[in-house]
Amino acid sequence: MPLARSLSMTSLNGLPQWEDEDLPVEDLLLFEVSWEVTNKVGGIYTVIQTKAKTTADEWGENYFLVGPYFEHNVKTQVEACEPPNPAVTKAVDTMKSQGCQVFFGRWLIEGSPYVLLFDLGSAAWNLDRWKSEFWDVSNIGIPFHDQEANDAVIFGSLTAWFLKELSCQFDDKPNVIAHFHEWQAGVGLILSCSQKLPVATIFTTHATLLGRYLCAANIDFYNNLDQFLDSHLNHSDTGRRKGGKTKRTKQKVTCMFDIDKEAGERQIYHRYCMERASVHCAHVFTTVSQITAIEAEHMLKRNPDVVTPNGLNIKKFSAMHEFQNLHSMYKARIQEFIRGHFYGHLDFSFEKTLFFFIAGRYEFSNKGADMFLEALSRLNFLLRVHKADVTVVVFFIMPAKTNNFNVETLKGQAVRKQLWDTAQSVKEKFGKKLYNALLKGEIPDLNKIFDRDDITVMKRAIFSTQRHCLPPVTTHNMIDDSNDPILNTIRRIGLFNNRTDRVKVILHPEFLSSTSPLLPLDYEEFVRGCHLGVFPSYYEPWGYTPGIYIVDRRFRSPDESCNQLTQFLYGFCQQSRRQRIIQRNRTERLSDLLDWRYLGRYYMHARHLALSRTFPDKFEMEPSAPPKTEGFRYPRPSSVPPSPSVSQHSSPHNSEGENEDEDERYDEDEEAERDRQNIKSPFSLGVLPQGMKKQHGEYRN
Repeated sequence: MPLARSLSMTSLNGLPQWEDEDLPVEDLLLFEVSWEVTNKVGGIYTVIQTKAKTTADEWGENYFLVGPYFEHNVKTQVEACEPPNPAVTKAVDTMKSQGCQVFFGRWLIEGSPYVLLFDLGSAAWNLDRWKSEFWDVSNIGIPFHDQEANDAVIFGSLTAWFLKELSCQFDDKPNVIAHFHEWQAGVGLILSCSQKLPVATIFTTHATLLGRYLCAANIDFYNNLDQFLDSHLNHSDTGRRKGGKTKRTKQKVTCMFDIDKEAGERQIYHRYCMERASVHCAHVFTTVSQITAIEAEHMLKRNPDVVTPNGLNIKKFSAMHEFQNLHSMYKARIQEFIRGHFYGHLDFSFEKTLFFFIAGRYEFSNKGADMFLEALSRLNFLLRVHKADVTVVVFFIMPAKTNNFNVETLKGQAVRKQLWDTAQSVKEKFGKKLYNALLKGEIPDLNKIFDRDDITVMKRAIFSTQRHCLPPVTTHNMIDDSNDPILNTIRRIGLFNNRTDRVKVILHPEFLSSTSPLLPLDYEEFVRGCHLGVFPSYYEPWGYTPGIYIVDRRFRSPDESCNQLTQFLYGFCQQSRRQRIIQRNRTERLSDLLDWRYLGRYYMHARHLALSRTFPDKFEMEPSAPPKTEGFRYPRPSSVPPSPSVSQHSSPHNSEGENEDEDERYDEDEEAERDRQNIKSPFSLGVLPQGMKKQHGEYRN
């Protein structure tokens, strides 16, 4: 089945306008339910966190987020307060009176939305009863050994209980909207539907469960989406009327993949059923991209009503140099970490060092970590063969099970701090001697300005940097080191941070935090400080991976895709600093494409649609759909050079050897106009020519 090879979005000024949805938010209550409210697991946390300000600005004190209570998260992220709505207060008090712990407060993020958090442990004694009730309404059984699914039942039951206590207090208004994200929150939706609560429901899937598992199993997923059928649809009935009667005949349907069988073999059939039931119970079903919409149609058997692309809170600057200054500031912090991590092996110049990163769930093949590592191995070979003076430090920010920081990493930061303190002490003494000499009108004898003690202290500092092992490739002690796929691949390709390696690798198996003793940066700050993010995912719902260079992983073999990625990385390494700044400027201009101020309108449309379907006598909606996303398309065809057009080089050369003619041709206004034309007039992509489809499995090891 031919699929469009791009995701399209529009949002810049001058593009077709979409009339604002006219909802009486003062007569409505909006609850957004997710397992990742204040609880960072993956990209959904970022979606909810960044969207909160736009939604809170629109809904004010009628907007609430609902999630699970985890004490370590609440202590650092939530400020306790009383609910502003008396109906919410009464519902919470009712649940507390029956033994359930409910925490209410403000989430300390931009927008400061209200959060309602349920302590699952306090209600766990109801699990067997709630699982039985869930079976009665859905015929979905939950195995006792699946803790995540059991937690989902508790969380969903508490959510439905709260919505019931809340909605029973209202006769006419306010009307309630409940927006559920992913299958972990879906039980609450299913129970609300079975109890016929007067609540408008929305369900958003950010990726399908089975799709994620199938791609991890090296199945050629995207080229075979139309081959996934239900087991009970392997035979279809065809009717033919004859003499006033209908004659039934059975017709065999060819099926490559049986959805139920695939889910059962992976022991996620109950989860798949929870996800699918949530999709079909919701008044409105949404997903985050066109490719995931097609996936949902085949895997979950319902077409999404609205595609709600993910956005970001784009902070605009009055001048281009402002965000360039932020890059320099955060890059300096990363360099401080590198000084400690590579102490004793700092034989490379920071002026010619680039920082790359990949981040996300630890899904080795789905997120493309396997291909990225292979491409890094090839990039290391190219840089060494061509004697390039560029060094690339690559971060893998992917959470895994650890036993805290490893000793060598902590020692490195301690050595760095000791050297800094020594340098500051010597500098202070040197400064005083220089100052006194200048006051006397003398030029100090530089051979005498350091005394014997100063020389001794500096020699001891130098000796402390001696290292008898290579800089570690991971910052933490991994619990299952011998079976870790990233570490095993590093061992196979030999990227051990040797002095001769031009590519250095650091696995940071923990989400970034500004309170970390190692790398005190939030993720957004870390991204600002790096030069390039690399996300060569195979399974990609297009949540948070907008790109400048697009690797084709559908119509090329893995080896060809890896070569393409290597060429992109190598070309980027050959750019001059000036060319990287030009590219960063263009990226900043295009950032409006992902601003929630525009993309949030798709969520507004979904809410309006849910209200019109739930309360048709109160809310009307024109039958027309939201405007088609008909602007900038991802990815651009391979035939179109990435921006800037002079950034790719066919042969290696020194990055300092800039071509002055190229710089002179660059014009900011001309480039901006070119961007606007690119956004308004997207490239059209044809379908794959007949006979060109490659069998994905042929290229897998």
